Amino acid sequence: MTLPLSLGRNGSWNRLEFSSPICRISSKKIAEETLLPFVSAPNKFAALASHDALVFASGALKTLASTLYKIANDIRWMASGPRCGLQEISLPENEPGSSIMPGKVNPTQCEAMTMVAIQVMAYDHAITMAGAMGNFELNVFKPMIIYNFVNAIHLISDSCRSFTKYLIDGLKPNKERIKELLDRSLMLVTALTPKIGYDKAAQAAHKAFVENTTLKEACLALGFVTAEEFDQIVDPKKMIAPHL
Repeated sequence: MTLPLSLGRNGSWNRLEFSSPICRISSKKIAEETLLPFVSAPNKFAALASHDALVFASGALKTLASTLYKIANDIRWMASGPRCGLQEISLPENEPGSSIMPGKVNPTQCEAMTMVAIQVMAYDHAITMAGAMGNFELNVFKPMIIYNFVNAIHLISDSCRSFTKYLIDGLKPNKERIKELLDRSLMLVTALTPKIGYDKAAQAAHKAFVENTTLKEACLALGFVTAEEFDQIVDPKKMIAPHL
C-alpha cells in the first residue's frame, strides 16, 4: 500500500513527463536496489496529490500505541503496592528505586512505554495534518510525513523490545495475593443469584462488605447455602469459562 511510486508525473499534469515504460522500468530498478516491492503507481495523479497510504499506515501505528498504553498502564496498576495497592504481580527490579523511599520498585518501563505511546500518537496527528495539506495536484508535506513516520516506527519498535526484555520477561504473579483478592471478591455473589435469588444475594454481599468477611462466611451465617453448596456454585474457574 505504501510502495506505489508516482515517478513520471509532474504537479501540473502536462505532457512534460516520462513515458509509462520508463516509469515501470525505474520502479523495477528501485525495487531491485532496495529489495522492496516498489511498483509504478497506477494512478499517479492521486499518488502526487495525496499521501493517504502513509496517513493510513500511521493510523495503524497510533492504534498499536493506544493498545500499548493500556497494557503498560494495566501492568502498572496490577503491580501497585506492595501494601496499599493491588500487588497482583511483581515487576523486575531493574534499577534502584526512589531516592527518598528505600526499597521502592518504580514502574519505569511502564512509564517509558506510556510516554512513547503518547509521542507516537502526536506523530500521527502531525502526519494527519500533513496529509490534509495537499493543494490540488501536489502535496509537498511528504518530508514532514516521512520524518514523523520513520521516527514513530523506530520509537515504538525500540520501546517494544525494551518493554519485553526488561519488564514482560521478568513479571511474576503473586499467587497468594491473587487468591486473597479472589476469595474476598464480592463479585462472586453473581453466581449465587440463580440459587438464592437477587435479594438474598445482595443481602449476603452487603453483610460481607459491612462486616469485612468473605462472601462464603456471610452466606453461611445467613443460612442461605451450605459450605458444600457454596463451593460447588461459586467456582471462579467456571465463571471465566465460556458456556458452550
